Amino acid sequence: MYAHLILPLALQQTYTYLLPRGLEASVKVGSRVIVQFGARRHYTGIVASLTPTAPTHDAAGRPIRYKEVEEICDAAPMVSEPQLRLWKWAAQYYMCTPGEVMKAAMPAGLKPESETLVSKGHDTTYTDADLSRRERLLVETVERYGTCRLTDVQKETGDTHLLNAARRLVERGVLTVAEKLQRTYSPRTETRVRLEEHYFDHDRLVDLLDSLKRAPAQEKLLAEYLDLAAATPALKLRNYSLLAEVSKATLCRRDSGAEAALSALRRKKVLTTYAGEVSRLASATTPDGPCLLRDLDSRQRQAIDSVREQWQTKDVCLLHGVTGSGKTEVYIHLIKEVMDRGGQVLYLLPEIALTTQITQRLGRVFGGRMGVYHSRFPDTERVEVWRKQLSDEPYGLILGVRSALFLPAPRLRLIIVDEEHEASYKQQDPAPRYHARDLAIVWAQMVGAKVLLGSATPSLETFRHAREGKYGLVSMTQRYGGASLPHIVVEDVKELRRKKRMPTPFSPRLIAEVKEALARGEQAILFQNRRGYSPVVVCRQCGWTPRCTHCDVTLTYHRQQNNLVCHYCGTTYRLPENCPACGSTALKDLGYGTEKIEAAVGEVFPGARTARMDLDTTRSRSAYDDIINNFSEGRTDLLIGTQMVTKGLDFDRVRVVGVMNADQMLNQPDFRAYERAYQMLSQVAGRAGRKGEKGLVVIQTGQPDLPVVDQVVRGDYEAMYRDQMAEREYFHYPPFYRLIAVWLRHRSSEVVDHAAQDLATLLRPRFGEGLLGPDKPAVGRVQSLFLRKLLLKVPPHEAPFALRQFLLQCSRQLTERPAYHAVSIVYDVDPL
Repeated sequence: MYAHLILPLALQQTYTYLLPRGLEASVKVGSRVIVQFGARRHYTGIVASLTPTAPTHDAAGRPIRYKEVEEICDAAPMVSEPQLRLWKWAAQYYMCTPGEVMKAAMPAGLKPESETLVSKGHDTTYTDADLSRRERLLVETVERYGTCRLTDVQKETGDTHLLNAARRLVERGVLTVAEKLQRTYSPRTETRVRLEEHYFDHDRLVDLLDSLKRAPAQEKLLAEYLDLAAATPALKLRNYSLLAEVSKATLCRRDSGAEAALSALRRKKVLTTYAGEVSRLASATTPDGPCLLRDLDSRQRQAIDSVREQWQTKDVCLLHGVTGSGKTEVYIHLIKEVMDRGGQVLYLLPEIALTTQITQRLGRVFGGRMGVYHSRFPDTERVEVWRKQLSDEPYGLILGVRSALFLPAPRLRLIIVDEEHEASYKQQDPAPRYHARDLAIVWAQMVGAKVLLGSATPSLETFRHAREGKYGLVSMTQRYGGASLPHIVVEDVKELRRKKRMPTPFSPRLIAEVKEALARGEQAILFQNRRGYSPVVVCRQCGWTPRCTHCDVTLTYHRQQNNLVCHYCGTTYRLPENCPACGSTALKDLGYGTEKIEAAVGEVFPGARTARMDLDTTRSRSAYDDIINNFSEGRTDLLIGTQMVTKGLDFDRVRVVGVMNADQMLNQPDFRAYERAYQMLSQVAGRAGRKGEKGLVVIQTGQPDLPVVDQVVRGDYEAMYRDQMAEREYFHYPPFYRLIAVWLRHRSSEVVDHAAQDLATLLRPRFGEGLLGPDKPAVGRVQSLFLRKLLLKVPPHEAPFALRQFLLQCSRQLTERPAYHAVSIVYDVDPL
């Protein structure tokens, strides 16, 4: 029997391995196996298919020797056949490989692979003069630590290009390398206590307890164990397996002498201890569901009825509800209906930050029947969620971000994609560059589930599908409980600065409104979609600005760490005291980030208790929870944040929301700029006045006359939709045409430039005017790689999988040329 395996590598094909006779009956489609790939490396593969025969000779007539599968990892498959079909579809549509999909889909703990271990070799005759700088660095690190992983050496030295140096040193005998399989996941265990089976008899136990009268500590411990293990019903039914699990810690926690008594009973072979597996997942008591469901108003009940009606004829329905209309409560009632019928629900959110409030709300209804899955959880916990979904008692509801889409769900009946318009649903790097909303719809079609898309500001593509009848459409046009939509005020900061009335980042109106809200015990949110203190540092004498040595971008100043950071590659630099170009000390920071807004708040609103919510303040697992809970419970008065604060958060006492710089969104060189600006401004405005008094939103912009600004003020989504759709149809942009972005990367600007021109020559006969570029993007170099971009406009009648074959063929033609072997070509299908 032969197994065709998917390996977690960027390989287009599966690889065939021979199954040893002892493993043939155990291996099934979807099983995890360990195999050797190449000369030394070992990987975890997923069995994609099994066959009793395989070719005996290759195309050149040479005999093929198949390597054997070395180990099977599990008793049952870890990936279902429907999941494998989804992987295959994603790899084909998003123009990547099944191995890249596998790598993204599964937690690292489920796909162990070998690591390269480096240690000293037998040759000690070399001198420092014999070694290059990189070789000397590698040898010094190995001498200091002994045997260590090559990846650890790279982290220690900060040099990610040590592989060739290591290879040369191995050839000379200065170093030796070995491969060792690294298993990053191991079950958590605890010591448990069990009654020896020969004492599992009522009469024997009575005699035993009588004999222990002279050892009261042992008698007491045994009686405590029998109570905790629920021994009475097990003895009555004569079923040893009914004894409950009892941990040693629980048994011994009440009595300081219990450890000695337990040791004595173990020596007498009355009790035994063993290692039992313990879940790392937080346990919750399932509440009495119905009493924790909030009452629906008439509009919410009507929305639920309308969604059910739409699902009679359509698999996908869009719930278009204004901010604060109570969409979440609609979701909860629909989730409960599905779970009560034995089905499973997947609830997707665009940001990890949103899971905090939603988890608390759903937890009060579904308790232990709900699981949470996202990247801020340790990999070991994500492995256990995956395993639980394959168990006899899986979660009925999974709440997570886009990666949760790949979890096993054998009884999946409903997928909810909340805030479906959010760009965070699109995976950027690495492959697969999928859109979770679109992949969720495909996944639901494969398994016969329904999809509910929710948003106050739907993406234009989704809204068009709903308007044309491809999706169902249900609207909720008023806020829950009769609350009013916020009043929106536009402040012309260009005019205010000309009149010198705006010495701070805040307009006079915004200052006055925030002060009034704080004086009344209410709260405010300030939105600035740029982290750090200042995006640019400049020398006032010569105009020099610090730039990243690996990327073509200016560095952002972070005052809290007092350093400069590249927001593309993450490299940090020391802030110079003098200008390196002219020696001047006149260095000035320009522009505002969230740190500078926070500092300005401290000066303008000195008594306010503030918090900042951006990538820098939410790196730890609990940081989101702490910031959101403190603000929700009134321990913080003023929240400053990036786009994290715009998405679906529900705060009762927020009266004022300030948008610090709307121009940052309006001036993007992107055909989606106005759509995104409308969505983000409307969403952040929706945080104000959700309960009680009507909220106020102050939008600061230098372009108050733009149509999209007026559309936000009026809440006129339909007008924005009509304007943007007319432009997109005229210029052949989505949803009328599909887009594919083609990125080329290389360490030489000249090589990547020629490669892009030659690829465009191959593509132009088929696409004609639908090919834009090649262009140098605004950021032309990232992580020391020069970039060029082509954009393909694909007409709707073009078959996607035939197009994929053509594009991959063109890529192969290009990279087969010796000059372009090292050029990397990446396809981004449906880019955002």
